[in-house]
Amino acid sequence: MTITILYFAWLRERIGEPRETLQTEARSVSALVDELRAKGERYALAFSDLAAVRVALDQELSDFDAPLDGVREVAFFPPMTGG
Repeated sequence: MTITILYFAWLRERIGEPRETLQTEARSVSALVDELRAKGERYALAFSDLAAVRVALDQELSDFDAPLDGVREVAFFPPMTGG
Protein backbone atom coordinates (compact mmCIF):
# COMPACT_ATOMS: atom_id res chain seq x y z
CA MET A 1 0.00 0.00 0.00
CA THR A 2 1.05 3.61 -0.54
CA ILE A 3 0.75 6.06 2.34
CA THR A 4 1.74 9.65 2.94
CA ILE A 5 3.76 10.26 6.09
CA LEU A 6 3.90 13.70 7.70
CA TYR A 7 6.53 14.76 10.23
CA PHE A 8 6.10 17.72 12.56
CA ALA A 9 8.35 19.77 14.87
CA TRP A 10 11.61 18.09 15.94
CA LEU A 11 10.73 14.88 14.07
CA ARG A 12 10.76 16.87 10.81
CA GLU A 13 14.06 18.46 11.82
CA ARG A 14 15.73 15.14 12.61
CA ILE A 15 14.46 13.39 9.49
CA GLY A 16 15.02 16.41 7.27
CA GLU A 17 11.71 16.17 5.42
CA PRO A 18 8.21 17.44 6.22
CA ARG A 19 6.52 14.59 4.33
CA GLU A 20 7.12 11.56 2.16
CA THR A 21 5.15 9.00 0.25
CA LEU A 22 6.07 5.44 1.08
CA GLN A 23 5.22 2.06 -0.38
CA THR A 24 4.87 -0.27 2.61
CA GLU A 25 3.73 -3.72 3.61
CA ALA A 26 3.43 -2.68 7.27
CA ARG A 27 0.14 -3.71 8.85
CA SER A 28 0.40 -1.56 11.98
CA VAL A 29 1.89 1.76 13.01
CA SER A 30 4.58 -0.01 15.03
CA ALA A 31 5.58 -2.09 11.99
CA LEU A 32 5.74 1.12 9.95
CA VAL A 33 8.01 2.70 12.57
CA ASP A 34 10.27 -0.36 12.34
CA GLU A 35 10.48 0.11 8.56
CA LEU A 36 11.26 3.79 8.99
CA ARG A 37 13.98 3.12 11.58
CA ALA A 38 15.62 0.74 9.10
CA LYS A 39 15.88 3.56 6.52
CA GLY A 40 18.83 5.09 8.32
CA GLU A 41 20.32 6.88 11.27
CA ARG A 42 18.18 10.03 11.07
CA TYR A 43 14.99 7.93 11.21
CA ALA A 44 16.38 5.76 14.00
CA LEU A 45 17.18 8.92 15.98
CA ALA A 46 13.74 10.45 15.36
CA PHE A 47 11.97 7.30 16.55
CA SER A 48 14.38 6.34 19.33
CA ASP A 49 11.92 7.26 22.11
CA LEU A 50 8.32 6.51 21.14
CA ALA A 51 7.09 7.85 24.49
CA ALA A 52 7.89 11.28 23.04
CA VAL A 53 6.00 10.70 19.79
CA ARG A 54 2.28 10.81 19.00
CA VAL A 55 0.59 9.50 15.88
CA ALA A 56 -2.52 10.36 13.91
CA LEU A 57 -4.08 8.21 11.20
CA ASP A 58 -6.05 10.15 8.60
CA GLN A 59 -6.08 13.12 11.02
CA GLU A 60 -7.38 11.18 14.03
CA LEU A 61 -5.23 10.50 17.08
CA SER A 62 -4.29 6.87 17.35
CA ASP A 63 -1.73 4.57 18.95
CA PHE A 64 1.20 2.50 17.75
CA ASP A 65 -0.75 -0.77 17.82
CA ALA A 66 -3.36 0.56 15.38
CA PRO A 67 -3.76 -1.24 12.05
CA LEU A 68 -2.95 0.59 8.83
CA ASP A 69 -5.68 -1.05 6.73
CA GLY A 70 -7.25 1.64 4.58
CA VAL A 71 -5.11 4.44 6.05
CA ARG A 72 -3.90 7.04 3.55
CA GLU A 73 -2.02 9.42 5.85
CA VAL A 74 0.11 8.91 8.96
CA ALA A 75 1.34 11.92 10.93
CA PHE A 76 4.03 11.80 13.61
CA PHE A 77 4.44 14.68 16.08
CA PRO A 78 5.56 15.41 19.65
CA PRO A 79 3.03 15.60 22.49
CA MET A 80 1.13 18.87 22.48
CA THR A 81 0.59 21.16 25.40
CA GLY A 82 -2.20 23.62 25.77
CA GLY A 83 -2.77 26.72 27.68
